[in-house]
Amino acid sequence: MNEINPQTLPLLFGLLIVGLIVVAMIFRFIPIALWLQALTSGVRVSFLTLFGMRFRRVSPSAIVLPLINAHKAGLQQVGVNDLESHFLSGGNVGRVVNALISADKAGIPLNFKQAAAIDLAGRDVFEAVQVSVNPKVITTPKVAAMAKNGIQLLAIARVTVRANINRLVGGAGEETILARVGEGIVSAIGSAETHKQVLESPDIISKTVLAKGLDAGTAFEILSIDIADVDVGKNIGAALQTDQAEADKRIAQAKAEERRALAVAMEQEFKATAQEMKAKVIEAEAQLPLAMAEAFKRGLFGVLDYQRYKNVQADTAMRQAIAGQTDSAAGQGS
Repeated sequence: MNEINPQTLPLLFGLLIVGLIVVAMIFRFIPIALWLQALTSGVRVSFLTLFGMRFRRVSPSAIVLPLINAHKAGLQQVGVNDLESHFLSGGNVGRVVNALISADKAGIPLNFKQAAAIDLAGRDVFEAVQVSVNPKVITTPKVAAMAKNGIQLLAIARVTVRANINRLVGGAGEETILARVGEGIVSAIGSAETHKQVLESPDIISKTVLAKGLDAGTAFEILSIDIADVDVGKNIGAALQTDQAEADKRIAQAKAEERRALAVAMEQEFKATAQEMKAKVIEAEAQLPLAMAEAFKRGLFGVLDYQRYKNVQADTAMRQAIAGQTDSAAGQGS
C-alpha cells in the first residue's frame, strides 16, 4: 500500500474544498430534485436551462411543475420558453396551464397565446374557462320602473351568462351586463299599459330584454334572463299629479297676491291724490278771504253781495244738516 506523501496533503485538501464548492454551487443553481422529477415524468429540461433560469430570476418550480402537468394532460403546444416568457411578463403560469388543460378536456378551442393574452389582460383565464363550461348566474339589484298608468314596479332579475373566450380581451364585464339588463327592464315595464300586465306575465320583461342582444361587445353570452321577483312600489303618477296641483295652487296664490298688492297700491295712490286735492281746496279756501278783501278795496264787491254770500253758505249748511239727519233716520229705520 502506497503511503500518502505528506507534501501532497495540502493539495488534496484544496481539491476537496474546490469539489465541495462546485457541488454546492450545482445544487444551489440547479435543482437536481426538480430535474429528476421532470425526467421521470417524461419532460426533458437541460441543466443549462435550469441554470439560466436562476440568472434570469425565474423560479424553476414555477415553470417545470406546470410543464409537467401540461405534458401529463397531453398538451404538446406548451414549451419551456413560452412559460418562461409568460412568467417574465408578470403572468400566472400555473393558472394559464390549468385553463389550457380544462379547455382541452371540455373541447373548448383555446391556445397558449390566447390564454396568455387573457391572463395578462387582468382576467382570470382559469375562471373564464370554468364559467364557459359551467355558466353562472348574476343577480341584478332591485330595478325601479314605472308603467304607463303611473304605478311603480320593483323587479329583480337573474341573468345566466357563459364566458365568451374570444371576447375576453377587450370585452365588457359583468357591470355592463347588469347595467344593460337594468335598462331593458325599465324599458319593458315602461312600455306596459298597466302594472297588472307585468304582474300577470313577468316573462314579458325577460322576453323583451333577451331579444335586445344585450351581450354584444361583452365578454359573456347571455343564455337566459329570469325575473325572480316583482313588487309594487309607489303610485308615482298620483304623486306627480298631486305635486302639479300643489304647484298650480301656489302659482294661483302668487298671482292673487300680486293682484291684491296692485289694488292696495292703487288705493294708496287714490288716497294720496284725494289728500292732494283736499289740500289744494283748503289752500284755495284760504285765499278766498284775501280775494274778498281785495274786491272790497276795489269796489267790486259790496256789503249786499257779501250778505248774499253768507246767506248762500247758511242755506248750504242747513241743507247738508237736513240731508245728514235724513240719512241717519233712514239707516235706523232699516
